[in-house]
Amino acid sequence: MIKLEICCASAADAVNAFKAGADRVELNSAIAYGGLTPSIADLEMTKAKTNIPVMVMIRPRSGGFSYSEIEFEVMKRQAELAIKYGADGLVFGILKENRELDLKRNKILKEIAGDKETVFHRAFDIVPDPFAALDQIKETGMDRVLTSAQENKVADNLQLAEEIIKYAGDQLEIVLGGGIREDNLKEIIEKTNCKNVHLSAFSNKLDKSMLKQKLKFNSSCISESEYQLIDIQKLTSSPPVC
Repeated sequence: MIKLEICCASAADAVNAFKAGADRVELNSAIAYGGLTPSIADLEMTKAKTNIPVMVMIRPRSGGFSYSEIEFEVMKRQAELAIKYGADGLVFGILKENRELDLKRNKILKEIAGDKETVFHRAFDIVPDPFAALDQIKETGMDRVLTSAQENKVADNLQLAEEIIKYAGDQLEIVLGGGIREDNLKEIIEKTNCKNVHLSAFSNKLDKSMLKQKLKFNSSCISESEYQLIDIQKLTSSPPVC
């Protein structure tokens, strides 16, 4: 039987996914940035309003998957709080700057999760050797890997998706995601023999409070490899404000 996981950006999303028959949800925030750690309030509300497993994203910022010491400390605390407030599992993936898997740090987050499920997310899709990465993920004791077969859309490389599933064997569950829709779902399942699929089903909604406004509150778009951080030099070189 195929398990259906829905990518959610809020408690409201998770409730809709539950009503639509999802087997589990992956709870995030900031989907436009690839998915970041959700608020504890969203987690609490999701747990209160649904009765399916809630997998919580542990990702402190956009821009990639190699983190500073303070960012990793934040991730550990995010993981602890997610477990404390009812997460059924954690979703994370930490790489080194060369895009190889950071075995030590991933093991630490796995230990924080305890007996809860853990998933290595789509950071897997940029590792240089997916099969070597699978061996390392097996070593951490994690439960699943989410992958689009190292493409933007998993349908673009179903051969690799099938090879990954076969290589993982019964030690790791592989969840296929990335561009899966109603019109290609059957083909993907048949050609890869996957048992877990990860879908997004977002549609744009209008917040009328912003109609006819000139102001913009969102930052300008930056590239996939960039993220924003307060610049100490800019602050110290600025004139005093008081």
